[in-house]
Formats: sequence, C-alpha cells, structure tokens
Amino acid sequence: MATFVTGSTGYLGSYVTARLLQGHRERLGLLVRARDRREAEARLWTSLQLHLPFAPFAEYLRSRIEIYIGDITLPRLGLSARDYDRLVAATDSIVHIAASLNRRSERLCTNVNLRGTLEVLGLARAAHDLHGLRRFSDVSTTAVAGERSGELVQEDQAIDWERRDYDPYARTKKFCEHMVETLLPDVPVTVFRPATVIGDTRFGATTQFDMIRAVLLLARMRVLPLRPDSRHDIVPADYVGRAIADIHQLEAPRHRIYHLSAGEGSETHARLMERLRLRGKPISHRFAPALEQSFGRMVSALAQTPRSLGVSNVASLLNVFWPYVTYDTVFDNRRVVEELGEAPRSFGEYGSGVLDFALDHNFRYPFQRWPEGQPTLELSSSAA
Repeated sequence: MATFVTGSTGYLGSYVTARLLQGHRERLGLLVRARDRREAEARLWTSLQLHLPFAPFAEYLRSRIEIYIGDITLPRLGLSARDYDRLVAATDSIVHIAASLNRRSERLCTNVNLRGTLEVLGLARAAHDLHGLRRFSDVSTTAVAGERSGELVQEDQAIDWERRDYDPYARTKKFCEHMVETLLPDVPVTVFRPATVIGDTRFGATTQFDMIRAVLLLARMRVLPLRPDSRHDIVPADYVGRAIADIHQLEAPRHRIYHLSAGEGSETHARLMERLRLRGKPISHRFAPALEQSFGRMVSALAQTPRSLGVSNVASLLNVFWPYVTYDTVFDNRRVVEELGEAPRSFGEYGSGVLDFALDHNFRYPFQRWPEGQPTLELSSSAA
C-alpha cells in the first residue's frame, strides 16, 4: 500500500514529498503532469533537487515511488481505467497539496482548487469503499479565515461564511475544506493551514521567489507605509513540510485541524526589519502608518496600468500580498507545536540568507539538468 500525493512537483509539495521519503518508509504514489514518463521523472528531479542529491533520488524512483501521469482537473485524474483502478487499490492514504495560488485568477482557482479537489475526493471515496482509507490530509491555508484585523485566530473558529474573503485563492480553499468535510464523513481527515510560507531555516536556497520579491521591495523602502507594531505571520517551508508529513503518518493525531504558523511568535514589522540584513548590512527605515491606506490604493491603481509603463508587474505582486502584510492577524499554533515538540524559527532569524540567495542568483534557482549518462527509469527498465 502507498500514500498518494498530489502537488509533489510544487514548492510546498516538494518539501512534503522529500520528508515522506527521507523520514518515513512507506511507498509513494505521485501524480505528475507530463507528456510521458521521461518528462515526469525530469519534473520530479527538478522539484526534489532542492532537498536531495541525484543518487538517492534515483534510488527512491526505483524502490519507493510510483508515478501516475495525469492531471487533477481531468475526470479520474486523467488516468486510464486500468491505472485508475490500480491507484485505487494501492492507495492507503492521501496527501492533497496541489492547488493554484494565483490570487488574481478566479478561473484558475476554480478549475484547479475546486474541480481538482473534487476529483481527488472521488479517488478517496473509491479507495475507502474498496478497502478503507487510513487518512486524508488536506493542505489548505490560513487565508480561509477571511478579512480580519488585529486577531489571534484559533483553528476551530477560523471559518466564518459571512466574512469577506481576500481573493479567489482563499475563497476556493475555504470551499475545498467544506467539500472534504461533507464528502468524507467516515474517513479520518486532517486539515493543515499554512500561514505565509517563506524560505528554509537550513539554507538560503529556495525555488519560490514571489513573496521574497515583496519582502525585498519593502526592505528597500526607506519610508514604510506600515504600522511598526503590526505582526506578519511567517513560517519556514521546512517546518511546514515536516509538520504535514509527520502528522499525516501518525496513527492518531491529537487534532483535526492544524495552523502551521508562527502564532504568537510572529514578529512585528519593526522587529522584522530590525533583524534583516541585505548582504550583511542593516537596513534603516522610518515607519509612516498614516500612509498605509493611501499606499495600498496607489499600488492597486498601478497594478492596472499598461505593461508598457513597466510598473504593473511589481505593483500587481505587491497588490496581491498587501492585505496579508497589513491585516495584523496571527494564527494560533499551539496544536502543531505540541505535536512536533518545537515551535518554528522566526523569519528574522533566517530570512537574511534567503534574501541574499535571491539577490545573488537574480531570483532564479540554479537547477541541475538530468545528469548525462544517467538513464531515466523508463529507459533502464526497457533495457532490462
């Protein structure tokens, strides 16, 4: 039997997949969008090389990974009847991570998050009806809590259907949680809600740069249109990946929902900027909270300007994340701290290395290609 994982080639999915491979022993079934097996293996290598060298990756491919070439937005995940039946029979548990984080596109969020989750739930239902499903883990987001200000949000009080949502991503992920609860009432379900995920405490390297661009943009502004005592709930990706993988594998987790967040350890903007360094140098700022609303309106307007003016891309990025920077809301994390036995490190402790890596590599990760002379598993199998 195996754990089926969606989104393994994504940023957060790579952390969960690597932790399941390195910290646990169960086989994995991975859904990968690709034209053929060769491309699927190459995509997995691109995703996982942040976490492990090629030799152990190749060994995991041979011994513990079963690739299913498909797409969560297609009926039966885009698999043939034979492969789908094989997947149903082999799946003991599911970790559903795949999602569209495009906060500007209602279409993408609807197709990937809603339609995709419905297809994964169909697989879960079939597996549970056939032989029982040990666990279904849904990776959601703290953004399901909707528009808030100055709050500490508890897991069981986060969903409020009368509250406005920040964007299509938050709205569709909230409904995904509702679908999981409604369609799998007899399956053990765990819901994970990461807060703002940035970087890795173990090294500066990262493959995800959107939030880092936003942080750098703010870090370079000498006058910050923010309240210095507002908090921003940021959590490292390695902590989130470990929490999802390890709690999913527990026989009986203590809770149904976990906020994967900094909780009351969230830093204020003033404390965060005080601790950050750019290439070893401190950054001086002056806070101007009176400008917060007008700056937000200006960014929103600039995001709508023609691309030829050269400001819409940066403004659009900041416009998407501005509410998450200004809402001064954190998410209680005592459940995950109790489960793992430790709290996440604060961004101020490790963030400087992440920012320096982004600057030194021009916001690109130096991906390695498939090593020359190393056959894909498809080729080595056919040669045998």
